[in-house]
This record gives sequence, C-alpha cells and structure tokens, in this order.
Amino acid sequence: MDVKLTEEEKIKILNSDDIYGIMQRVLLRENKIDQNREHFWVIGLENNNRILFIELISLGSVNKTIAEPMEVFSFALQKRAVKIILCHNHPTGELKPSEADKDISDRLIQVGIIVDTEVIEHLIISDKSYLSFKDIGLLDELKKSTKYVPKYVLEQRIKKEATEIAKRNEKIEIAKQLKRKGIDEKTIAESTGLALEEVEKLRVRKK
Repeated sequence: MDVKLTEEEKIKILNSDDIYGIMQRVLLRENKIDQNREHFWVIGLENNNRILFIELISLGSVNKTIAEPMEVFSFALQKRAVKIILCHNHPTGELKPSEADKDISDRLIQVGIIVDTEVIEHLIISDKSYLSFKDIGLLDELKKSTKYVPKYVLEQRIKKEATEIAKRNEKIEIAKQLKRKGIDEKTIAESTGLALEEVEKLRVRKK
C-alpha cells in the first residue's frame, strides 16, 4: 500500500532524525487502524536522497512482520529509486533489534546489492523514539555478512580481490625496482599510483 505524502513530507533525507520525523507521523496515521501490529515500510529515495515514495510492505503480529525481497524491491525498481530505507515499528516500545530483525536486514541488504538498489538504513521506531541500524554500526556489520550472498557473487568478489592484490603487489615491486635505481620517491608515487607515504616506507638495497 502506497502511503500518501504531502509535498512538504517529500523531503531530502539528511540523517536518521529526518526519517523518524516523517515515519512518526505515518505511524500515528496507520496506528489508528492497527495499533498493536508491526508495520514494515520501504522508503524509496532519489539520487539526492529526496523521498520518492513510502510503501507499506506488510502488517504482522505484535512482535513480528515479514518482508519478502520481491515485495520490497519491486516497487523501488518501478519507481526508479536508487536507494531505499527500511523501517518497521515495535508496538511494545522496545527498540532493540531482534535476531529476526537483523536477519531480514541482512537478506535485503544483499538483494539490494544484486539489483543495484542500496539499502542505506533501517529504522526501528515507536511513537516516542527510534533506533538506527546505521547510527549504531549494525548496518555496516550486516553489509559484511555473507549469509545470503549467492555462491557466484562470492566467487566474483574473491576473484576481484585476488586481482586487486596481484595488481598492488606488482606496483610495489615496480616501485622497489625504481627505488633501487635511485628514482626520486615523488616520481615513483606518481608513476605507480602508490601513496607517497607508502613509497617512502619501502626498504630496498640499492645496487
């Protein structure tokens, strides 16, 4: 269900306070009907972080709601959102993320990477306060998870990392050779793309 927004509510999101300010008003509207159930919303953003839409994805029980990736991302892709924010309420007022909250976030973050629609935040809200996954470092932690990463994606990542390591080692070896020849460190840094500080730390025996 698409949540109707006024033009004043279609703001540019700068931080978690901005999100909560909007979602608190949405929660109060929705709670007139289902005060004791969890609601799960997706907020779609333009490239400049201006709100495109807020979609109510699901209604759950007092302590659980389900958000399927197809439901979460289909609307975002239709509306051409380049990034999304996840948001759900805890009717009890307890804001601590449950293991289920973390798990669903992990899954949606990984799907977002595949469909090129980044999940940039997840808020748990009540009518009085909120918790931001990003602010407490949980979002970055979940982005590193490989639980829901397809095998072929992991293989691509490993190959990419291996290639980058090989290229870096090659640059370091070239830098060492140039240093042995007495080439000045600034020129070596510019030639290899290494930081000047890295070149300065290289220890070599000059011929």
